[in-house]
Amino acid sequence: MKLNHLILCTIFFYLPACTWVETTKEGSKVALVKSFNVNNCSKLGTTNVTVTHKIGILTREDEAVMQDLVIAAKNRAAEMGGDSIVAKEPVVDGKMSFDIFKCSQ
Repeated sequence: MKLNHLILCTIFFYLPACTWVETTKEGSKVALVKSFNVNNCSKLGTTNVTVTHKIGILTREDEAVMQDLVIAAKNRAAEMGGDSIVAKEPVVDGKMSFDIFKCSQ
């Protein structure tokens, strides 16, 4: 019985640090950059991404949420033909907006 309790506690301890969004092959080629890096690039659009930031009463770690948001934005940018993304605003409740750019010719 103690072992089951220990396993359950361990799961709840590590669960908020997990990431669940997987990078696509194309998304792995997209770069997260600062706005000054896209001065000579073409803006393709904007994407709003949302990921789970709470699991029941547990709040996921900010770093894990941010990592999932960036991965989701990179995947979306790749779908749109972009190669760079720029964060537009800070994370709020697991939501964030990114501008998508095409910088390479």
